[in-house]
Amino acid sequence: MAKKKVCKKCKIFVEGNECPVCKGNKFSTNWQGRINILDTGRSSIAKKIGVQMEGEYAIKVR
Repeated sequence: MAKKKVCKKCKIFVEGNECPVCKGNKFSTNWQGRINILDTGRSSIAKKIGVQMEGEYAIKVR
């Protein structure tokens, strides 16, 4: 199974060829850890890491 790709800038997991958050196209498959943000308004972790959009994020991206 191939690793999912992650936007290098936003750290969000991406399916297509464009990041849904920053509209960038620089991705990496070298990442560690995952975090799933369900409600950005109520999540203290989302506020701490500066996430504005719900979704699955990588914790560390190289």
